[in-house]
Amino acid sequence: MKYYEQFVDLGCFSMDDAVAVTGNQESAHFIIESYKKKGLIGAVRRNLFVAMSFETKQSVPNRYVIASHAAPGAYVACHSAFEYYGLANQVYYEVYAASKSRFREFEHDGLTYRRVPSPFENGVESKPDGVRITDLERTVIDGINDFDNFGGLEELLRCIEIIPFLDYLKLIEYLNCYNKAILFQKTGYILEHFKNALKLPDDFFAFCQTKFAKNKQYLQYNVRDKSYTLNKTWALYVPHDLMSVIRKGAVIDESL
Repeated sequence: MKYYEQFVDLGCFSMDDAVAVTGNQESAHFIIESYKKKGLIGAVRRNLFVAMSFETKQSVPNRYVIASHAAPGAYVACHSAFEYYGLANQVYYEVYAASKSRFREFEHDGLTYRRVPSPFENGVESKPDGVRITDLERTVIDGINDFDNFGGLEELLRCIEIIPFLDYLKLIEYLNCYNKAILFQKTGYILEHFKNALKLPDDFFAFCQTKFAKNKQYLQYNVRDKSYTLNKTWALYVPHDLMSVIRKGAVIDESL
């Protein structure tokens, strides 16, 4: 097991990485196949491998490290980012990885890894444990932009509810990256409910209000619930009481 410790240090690696460890292509292929038979290396997908623990026979790198290697420049995003930060209300068997380059979804160790498009690179951080991931502010803006990849509106609100602080300048940066009027409306409306808890200043909401032309929109594109009321401040048709969605565990019927 000459190279095992080096593969453990890599955690998640490609054939090129294995060549760098062993010295040449032929040796890399031989070692990988040999270690796979011994249960010391696992194949995640084509050209992506993980070191397996000698003691537990489980993958050394976790789901977030694997997602960070799903494609060149990939990073953990959407609901998976909230899970990494310990903020998710539920843990899913789907792991979201954002990347500019396409990859087919794949399964490994009971988890399905799904690609979401990467709209921009701002707000992506590299963690000491080898995970590339959206920071908290970027994760919140991504979630408001697309509830579906965050488990729906209720799950998103529950995640935001337990965040202690958000940097409003970062929020503005990511909103400007998206540059979508409806996103300024939705962000202002939703985060206004958490204004004090997140320590967001009035200037942030004033800025959001300057970025749309008061065109009336729905909080959810696919919801036309007759009980929705117009919030004139944000020109949005919204639930009568947004926070009741999580206080009562209400589920919004998206078939309406």
